[in-house]
Amino acid sequence: MARVAGAPNPDEAWPLIRRLFVERGKPFVPRYLLAFAFMAVVAATTAASAWLMRDVINRVFIDRDINALYGIAAAVIGIYFIKGVAAYGSAVVLARVGNRIIALVQRDLITKLLRQDLAFLQGRSSNEFSTILGYNAVSARGVLETLITTVGRDILSLIGLVTVMVLQDPWMSIVMLTVMPVSVLFIRRIVRRTKNIAGQQYTLLSEMASHVREIAQGFKVVKAFGMEERLTLRVDATIAQAERNSNKYTSLQARTAPVMETLGGIAIGVVILIGGWRVISQGEPPGEFFSFITALLLAYEPAKRLAKTRVALENGLVGVRQMYEFLDAEETLQERPGAAILNPADPTIRFEAIRFGYRPDQTIIDGMTLTAEGGKTTALVGLSGSGKTTLISLLLRFWDPASGSITVGGVDTRDVTLESLRAAMSYVGQEAFLFDGTIRDNIAAGRNGVADSDIVRAAIAAHADEFIQRLPEGYATRVGELGGKLSGGQRQRIAIARAFLRDAPILLLDEPTSALDTEAEAAIQQGLAELAQSRTTIVIAHRLSTIQRADKIVVIDNGRVAEQGTHAELLARGGLYARLHEIQFVRGEEARD
Repeated sequence: MARVAGAPNPDEAWPLIRRLFVERGKPFVPRYLLAFAFMAVVAATTAASAWLMRDVINRVFIDRDINALYGIAAAVIGIYFIKGVAAYGSAVVLARVGNRIIALVQRDLITKLLRQDLAFLQGRSSNEFSTILGYNAVSARGVLETLITTVGRDILSLIGLVTVMVLQDPWMSIVMLTVMPVSVLFIRRIVRRTKNIAGQQYTLLSEMASHVREIAQGFKVVKAFGMEERLTLRVDATIAQAERNSNKYTSLQARTAPVMETLGGIAIGVVILIGGWRVISQGEPPGEFFSFITALLLAYEPAKRLAKTRVALENGLVGVRQMYEFLDAEETLQERPGAAILNPADPTIRFEAIRFGYRPDQTIIDGMTLTAEGGKTTALVGLSGSGKTTLISLLLRFWDPASGSITVGGVDTRDVTLESLRAAMSYVGQEAFLFDGTIRDNIAAGRNGVADSDIVRAAIAAHADEFIQRLPEGYATRVGELGGKLSGGQRQRIAIARAFLRDAPILLLDEPTSALDTEAEAAIQQGLAELAQSRTTIVIAHRLSTIQRADKIVVIDNGRVAEQGTHAELLARGGLYARLHEIQFVRGEEARD
């Protein structure tokens, strides 16, 4: 995906983190500061518990001061109560901020997706968008949360504990701090390798989602063609690669443990050796020694977490990079500044010298000019691939033509808002797409607050009410993913009912009865004829019997208008339309005989 100018290089971690914080974290700075304050209290209580060890040893066990015993015990209880409350507060605040960030990122991703054109979608699979919406939004939260907890919990805890160590024994503290550069160098080597593995794992997750989607949506084909073993082997390869990558990542991440454990063991051993010698040989009080070593032991866990932080950040940044590549992708089809609202008082449609291809080296529409007169029905016929459906897609501005213009009522479709352009049109495509909801929701798609009575009237007009009433839950019946709980003909009738309900001045029908049997088709044709009255209708049909009464029939061949006229005129002309008619009717009758 292309990135807009000025976007940071995604290979540079800190510019990416800075952008993420400015765009996603900055609005929540007050709440982050509250969580930070809670974590500062946790860090302070951790340091205080280490400091108290000096008095526990010196005043309780050596001086045997009973009052000090009561006072220190009460102080420890109070310290850990405060620590628990502060830890709860920071966890709740961070969780709520994180959940809000996920929701906002997902909303932005969906908005971006819906603003794109079909060309953007055709180069990508649906599972890629699912992965971006789920994994990447969580990654944005994870990176910010890791940064806050790293600073607020681990670094502050280390500062407090190191302060205790320095106050108890400055010279021994210097010895302990010398192990840090060694661990930093080692972690940097791990991070470089983790970055590559995390990127590969993201791709494999997307592939896995693709396999699952294909199996679920093509389950009938899988079973009918006995593809179980083939698909199992195919999915197994992806699973095996994902497993290998996960093992590599786990191994790399776990390598911080032996380094930190070894360095920590060396540090603690040196402290015991030096501190014990000073207590035994020089008679120094043991309280300072135990306070120092307690602080050192307590500092061990935040130090280990800090060692893993860079690795965890790099893993999360893979998703953040993908998120920004998606959000920064240029929108190739945009509204012009000051675009007007289309008011199709005269819904005459004109295609003027249109040239278009889905790829630069391809020509689907080659200089086509035709007019669909307002309030009349224009039928488009021709061989498959001639460009009929492409014309409707261009009219809906799913794409823009490479040259030429399309006007509605004399207004260029590029000069009006996309919302008003598409609101003026009802569309029924070859494939009746249904959303995973109820029949009522699918008929009312694109209409807010529509009455149930209007939905039923639209279903009756589309000859769908009869089968809907026979369903156990009627209009509340859920259609399933892609309408999988209904037959092809039932899905098509619901799509036609949706067009009836929309009641737009322009009607676009791309083989609307292709999934229906002859009897159902004949019934719906009457309803479609009523719907088309007083509307500008463009209908695509392979069955020529369905468009014989059209006001004008346009025959398209290789992206150009081959001929046009009424049904009778075209038959009399003896051209391409007459040949298509002969194939369907004359030869068809001979084949049936």
